[in-house]
This record gives sequence, structure tokens and C-alpha cells, in this order.
Amino acid sequence: MIPEKYVMLPSTTASPIELAAAPLHGFRGDTNVSARTRPCGLTIAISRQAGARGTTIARKVAAILDWQLFDHDTLDYLAQTDTAREQLLAEIPPKALAWSAEQLQYLQRDRGLNATGEVLPLVQLVLNIAARGHVVIVGRAAGFLLPPETTLHVRVIASLESRVAYLAQELRLTRPEAAAEVRARDERRAAFLDQMLSVDPADLTAYDIVVNSDRLGIEAAAQVVCGAIRAKPPFAAQTPAHENSSLDTLEELTGG
Repeated sequence: MIPEKYVMLPSTTASPIELAAAPLHGFRGDTNVSARTRPCGLTIAISRQAGARGTTIARKVAAILDWQLFDHDTLDYLAQTDTAREQLLAEIPPKALAWSAEQLQYLQRDRGLNATGEVLPLVQLVLNIAARGHVVIVGRAAGFLLPPETTLHVRVIASLESRVAYLAQELRLTRPEAAAEVRARDERRAAFLDQMLSVDPADLTAYDIVVNSDRLGIEAAAQVVCGAIRAKPPFAAQTPAHENSSLDTLEELTGG
């Protein structure tokens, strides 16, 4: 039986966010974000090392912000269930859907996206979820597929020892079995990213922030992520730091 939270996606009343004016000097932002189309809000994309508790942190972040969490189970359910995808699409305004389509074209044309077979619908799903806005997406290369102007890309890391210990407990494996599972998961994720976009998850410049769940713990790591998204207005790369909105305005923009 499918859990109820996967059957009904909560609706959102957020309207598409407005573009901030581009600065007269300095970096003006990537050109792949259209002034005519836009998502309904920001996205937090969680990338993680195997066993680093990335999904647990993502769940905590979503609860703090009251945003929708799209983890492995939710994404798989949406990918396999036509009615759930139709409901998701029905919640997205036309301009946001147009933004999603433009992002796909940009990825194919300018980023060399290699997505065929079952991968292309997955990419489209990630883009549509991001168009909905105010979401936390775990894995599925979301942080590499989405533009930095509307996305906080987070990498969750931890020591190998703690990651092995966590998977050993979670999956009831011996330590050698858990170590092999950690390596296998990390290698599969890296191979997927390399094949699809020729990117390396070990390149830390691909992320807005990196949090160490060993040192911070789950609660503090989640608070760091929430603080970062509250400090990132939509299309932040196009807004000079000294012109950022007040904290109250940022909380409105992020739905916080």
C-alpha cells in the first residue's frame, strides 16, 4: 500500500517569484534563466556521501521550513505513478512549467546532457518539482541540473568510519559489508553524474555549502542549511550583497 503522504502532494499558493534587477557592474548571472519564465520559489538540492545522513538532514530541513520533501521514495513513486505526476503538474503555473521546459533545453543544448531512456523522464520530473518551488530534493543530480540562481546546492559529508557504522546499523550489515556498500553507493552516484553531465561530485566548487554531519550533528547541520536558504534571495547571483532585502522580505521569498 502506498503511504498517504505519497498519494496527495500538498498544494502551494506561492506565485512565481519576481526577478531582481541585475547589477550594473560585476557578475550579471547566468543567461539560462529567462526573464519571461520563472519557478514559483527556491529549491534546496541535497547531495550526499553514502551513509552521511543526508536524507535525515533533508527531512529535518523540510520540517523546519515547512517545505515539501522529495526523497528517494517520493521521487520513485512519482516516476512510476501517472496520476501523481498529473497532480504535481496541475499545481504548477504555466510560466513555471515553461521555465522547466527552457531549463531542459538549456541542459541539452549547452550542458551536454546525456539523458536517454528512463533518465530523461527523471530529469523532467526534477525540473518540474523545482518549478513548483519551496521544495527539498534529495539526490537525483538535482543540484547539478538546476540553476544556481534558484537553487541552494548542499553537500553532506561525514567520515568514512561514521558512514560505515551508520549503514551497518541501518541495514544490519557487518562492518566489511557496510564498507563495501558505502563504496558501491558512492561509485554508482559518481558514475551516474559523470555519464549524464560529466561532473564530479568530489568537486566542492559545485556546491553552495558543504556540511559535515559528523562534526555538526543532524540538528545543527539542518539549521545551517536553513540559514543559508534564508540568506539567498531568488536569483541571488544577480543581486549585489549590499542591496539584499531585509530578513523579513527574505523569509517571505523563501516561505519561511
